[in-house]
Amino acid sequence: MSLEKKKKMSKEQNCVLKAWEVTMKKTQQAKKRANNIFGTVSVAPQTDDETTTTNENDDESSIGEMYHAEKVLPNGDYYTGQWYDSFPHGHGKYLWTDGCTYVGEWYNGKTMGKGKFGWPSGATYEGEFKSGYMDGTGTYTGPSGDTYRGQWVMNLKHGYGIKSFANGDVYDGEWRRGLQEAQGKYRWRDGSYYIGDWKNGTICGKGTFVWSDGSRYDGFWDDGFPSGTGTFKWDDESFYVGHWSKDPEEMNGTYHPSENEGNLEWDPKDVFNNLSEYSICSGERVPVLPSQKKLSVWNSSKRVEKPRRTSVDGRVSVGVDRAFEKMNMWGSESGEGAADIDSNTRRDLDAEIMRLEAEGFIQSLKPSPVPMRLPRAGKKQGETISKGHRNYELMLNLQLGIRHAVGKQAPVVSLDLKHSAFDPKEKVWTRFPPEGTKYTPPHQSTEFKWKDYCPLVFRSLRKLFKVDPADYMLSICGNDALRELSSPGKSGMFFYLTTDDRYMIKTMKKSETKVFLRMLAAYYNHVRAFENTLVIRFYGLHCVKLTGTIQKKVRFVIMGNLFCSEYSIHRRFDLKGSSLGRTTDKPESQINSNTILKDLDLNFIFRLQKAWFQEFTRQVDKDCEFLEQERIMDYSLLVGIHFREASVAGELIPSGARTPIGEYEDETAPRLSRADVDQLLSDPTRWASIKLGGNMPARAERTMRRSDCEFQLVGEPTGEYYEVVMIFGIIDILQDYDISKKLEHAYKSIQYDPTSISAVDPRLYSRRFRDFIFKVFTEDD
Repeated sequence: MSLEKKKKMSKEQNCVLKAWEVTMKKTQQAKKRANNIFGTVSVAPQTDDETTTTNENDDESSIGEMYHAEKVLPNGDYYTGQWYDSFPHGHGKYLWTDGCTYVGEWYNGKTMGKGKFGWPSGATYEGEFKSGYMDGTGTYTGPSGDTYRGQWVMNLKHGYGIKSFANGDVYDGEWRRGLQEAQGKYRWRDGSYYIGDWKNGTICGKGTFVWSDGSRYDGFWDDGFPSGTGTFKWDDESFYVGHWSKDPEEMNGTYHPSENEGNLEWDPKDVFNNLSEYSICSGERVPVLPSQKKLSVWNSSKRVEKPRRTSVDGRVSVGVDRAFEKMNMWGSESGEGAADIDSNTRRDLDAEIMRLEAEGFIQSLKPSPVPMRLPRAGKKQGETISKGHRNYELMLNLQLGIRHAVGKQAPVVSLDLKHSAFDPKEKVWTRFPPEGTKYTPPHQSTEFKWKDYCPLVFRSLRKLFKVDPADYMLSICGNDALRELSSPGKSGMFFYLTTDDRYMIKTMKKSETKVFLRMLAAYYNHVRAFENTLVIRFYGLHCVKLTGTIQKKVRFVIMGNLFCSEYSIHRRFDLKGSSLGRTTDKPESQINSNTILKDLDLNFIFRLQKAWFQEFTRQVDKDCEFLEQERIMDYSLLVGIHFREASVAGELIPSGARTPIGEYEDETAPRLSRADVDQLLSDPTRWASIKLGGNMPARAERTMRRSDCEFQLVGEPTGEYYEVVMIFGIIDILQDYDISKKLEHAYKSIQYDPTSISAVDPRLYSRRFRDFIFKVFTEDD
């Protein structure tokens, strides 16, 4: 090699080294700026050719820097304030073309922190925001003068707050999901007030109503009226004690006059007539919620994204090519000249790259998971049981029996049941011949006998769960046939679904029936004490006995279908907290939205709002304590997920993500967005559908398991979040720790780790279940 050529190469290498030093300085400066503004964040190193500027308003800024901007956005919206990487970030003011305004703190294009939102009608909200929602402590003032000061969770009044209505009424107390709940005081403009228990926005429970004239009622309430034991007192110290009900025939009590005996002609029905004049104000409806306001994203035409590189294992990495160009810049493809680089210089630079990567600078070198897609939609579950089906006659028998059992029962007067109602011997046999009897209709099936177990208990449960008898019969016994699930469960029992998907019917073993009857009293008391229990709801326990030579008995239980929701369920998980055999046996090509995945298939951590998470942990503890006391094990948490945002192509959109620069986003194209949930939250009549375990908004953080850990139950968080609606509940609660499970535990413990198998002592099972669930569900901070 000639001397002149060597000098030329040495000069080029010196230039390269100087360029690399400049890049390192720029990277460190970017880190200092980012730390001053946000705390510790990850900043990818940039070279000179990667820096882009905007001439708008004569401001110059690099991608990744925060600066002050004043922008008229493509759709006419106006923004002034701090700006970062194509989004409002920091403090700023946004004016929408429809007249809505927001002034306050932003984070990556979402209202986050303290701010003030204004509506064209004159309504305002001033307080805390989180991820675009009114969330935290804040004050809402409506256009007509309604004012609420208190706590919010995802646009709903949730926690303690004071609501002053335009007509002069005031409520001071607790709220849940936008409605009065638990303890609170409501004062009407005439001075009368109620203080006590509330439920779903109505007076319900124990409380006191005081009229402006001094008279008062102390006792129990239901749906805004006295119901149960209570006392009415006059200011002259006379009083009436008795049982109160809207039905005059059920009312009874004793009047105790005072010395002047001035209320002898008083009728208890006058209290109901008087209370009907005291209505609870519903307040104003917010037409557009802050979280529904979409931002017009400003995109720089100068910014061009480089194609993404896909690794051998299918994972996608952004920016890998650029990083490798920097590491391979010392020589040509053939390697010529590489040996001329000083080995110490190369080692120092390699060490610097490793240090920067460890400190979070070069995160683009780490491969990211493949973008998630919406699962393939499954067909409607079950095979319709029509004439000729092997279980057609059984279905007819079941429908005839339920129609007879529910239709003849008298309404429940009180939920307080005697101990005898739970006696396993408390059952009613009814014969159904084809020609009919005085009490049963004629039918086309063969003769059978029908047994109702503890009919009064299940009638009371249906009332407790607010099941209308007519709707219940229509769902199960209507003209539409039941659907049999294509394959029986692991236990060998069969499942049937009603056409409206509200109820599921499961055939039962004799042992399961015995367990259920044994724990029925405890179950009844538990679901009555804890309205938000996650334990599955049971509505009836029956038996069909076929007459003739077969003499076959088929026992079955009717329960609620957890996944009966207005939202389509995209992913289903059955979670127990054990690892042995806890993965689906289906190939990827056969997995769809109906497939029930298991513990080792789970690739999310679910983050709930603080108030929801606290309620969730309390309820899981209470439910597990109940199951442990009843010696129940092998239960699981069934979880359904509805992803709220996806592209037209079916790719799931992480929260905070945006349409890639240079790509066209069709505003009119159908897509799953947060608007459906916001619409639910904006309609007070539908707030009751949001409850613990039902239609719950949450965030799902994607996880990835380490390749060196075969049975890692909970994967490593990736920082990739998805807005979801969740439905979950505890199912399969009728398996006790009997001799068969003890033998299963002993046998499997010889071959496997005893802590990894499902069949374990109920106390250990409960502890393991809770430990796992509280790792999968966390508070969204």
